[in-house]
Amino acid sequence: MLLSPIQMKVLVVGSGGREHALAWKISQSPLCDEVLCAPGNPGTAEVARNVSVAATDLPGLVALAQSEKVGLVVVGPEGPLCDGLADQLRRVSIPVFGPGSKGANLERSKTDAKDLLERYRIPTAGCKRFDHSGRAKGYLRSLTEWPMVIKADGLAAGKGVYVCDTVEEAQAAVDAIMEERRHGDAGDRILVEDFLTGEEASSFAVTDGETLLILEPIQDHKQVGEGDTGPNTGGMGVYSPVLNVTQRLHRQIEQRVLVPTVHALSREEIKYRGVLFVGLMLTDAGPSVIEYNVRFGDPECQALVRRLKSDLLPILLATATGTLEKIDLPEWDPRFVVGVVAAAAGYPGAYTKGSPISGLEEAAALEGVEIFHGGTRVAGNELVTDGGRVLCVTAMGDDIEQAREAAYAAYDLIQWEGKFCRRDIGTRHAGKAAEGFALDEDPNEIRGEVLGDV
Repeated sequence: MLLSPIQMKVLVVGSGGREHALAWKISQSPLCDEVLCAPGNPGTAEVARNVSVAATDLPGLVALAQSEKVGLVVVGPEGPLCDGLADQLRRVSIPVFGPGSKGANLERSKTDAKDLLERYRIPTAGCKRFDHSGRAKGYLRSLTEWPMVIKADGLAAGKGVYVCDTVEEAQAAVDAIMEERRHGDAGDRILVEDFLTGEEASSFAVTDGETLLILEPIQDHKQVGEGDTGPNTGGMGVYSPVLNVTQRLHRQIEQRVLVPTVHALSREEIKYRGVLFVGLMLTDAGPSVIEYNVRFGDPECQALVRRLKSDLLPILLATATGTLEKIDLPEWDPRFVVGVVAAAAGYPGAYTKGSPISGLEEAAALEGVEIFHGGTRVAGNELVTDGGRVLCVTAMGDDIEQAREAAYAAYDLIQWEGKFCRRDIGTRHAGKAAEGFALDEDPNEIRGEVLGDV
């Protein structure tokens, strides 16, 4: 494994569950002298030094990295990346894990991402683009096959996607996005996409623009209700490993999606250094790209760091410095992880804040359990809710049921008024097992590959 000659300070930018997970894992590295988190949350405060600089304060973050002589900046959320934080840090010679603003456009604009997918013939759903609600609704009235998918073009915190079964639902979605401005400027343009049939999966790879390191796949649960019902959220739970991502499918994702994406970015003269998080639909014809994200997912990151046995910091540093081809393959824990999101009443709509949280210490003491803070704050001497997705309760187990039982047992010990979760996280795995799917014997034989000179 590529090593730094000295210990370093690492700055993690952000305040959610993903940033807590990153800070938790990085703090375990023997290469890490100290983790700083800006602005962080009560969970990151347990493993890092929180600094009250907002993730939106780009000059403040650059100044913080300089004054603290930080050896690496890890940018958690997409907003600062889209605004050019990585570009500003690189201009002052500070290594940063995360793409520049041109690379971050993969997530900032679904229209531009779709253009790139089509230009380089990477599998994706057919779509139409609209910047006028009337023309969009006119097109919808002409359709005879349903359902269809309506997407806000810009950043919408995972909530700008509407699966519509009828023309009336689709027109209401257009009005919500473009007329009511439910997602703000993200709704200036929309995409009307063909509905893909299959099962969703998330694929993660890190790249320094020349080398690709493929990570373990994660299964997310986007819709708020059990049985995948209700509106989309930022994610209500995760599990890994994923049964239906077999060795054969893993190769297809690599060859049809990941490698062509890195080639496409290179052809577009975009030096991409960070994570490629690809939302996929696993169709009968093979994997098809739903969307790109340019940062680790939340709560997918929580599952990744639980299963990653290797040191994360050398991987992040090698990606930031363009030396990814020199690292050893990471080692993955073959056990299962289940992550259950504990949410506040009303989420993903308007939700309540300020509810006192109890039972956290008892829950965290259960064997195999780690709890990551996503939306909490300290009020006086109390920990209270401060977000829609408040906590992600993760647990490891030798099989999926053991992991599920531990995660839900921990969840049930935590209390606040209006708390809710999905009770079916991980049950897809049981369904796939019943269909005859089986895990590859050793994930370390086929995952975590370093593909040089892609």
